[in-house]
Amino acid sequence: MYVLAGIVIGAILGDWRARKRGGNGLDRAQYAAVHAIALALVGIFITIVINRIWA
Repeated sequence: MYVLAGIVIGAILGDWRARKRGGNGLDRAQYAAVHAIALALVGIFITIVINRIWA
């Protein structure tokens, strides 16, 4: 759940940042992908921590 939310939020945030900097379509796609991966990793760590605490 947290991983999927991180992917979606990261892609939106990355696209927004690339647009703000005046990037073209490929720049926007790269920024979206990198931000999505980064926030997905954060979501994985959050999931692991929650499972360790409640398990």
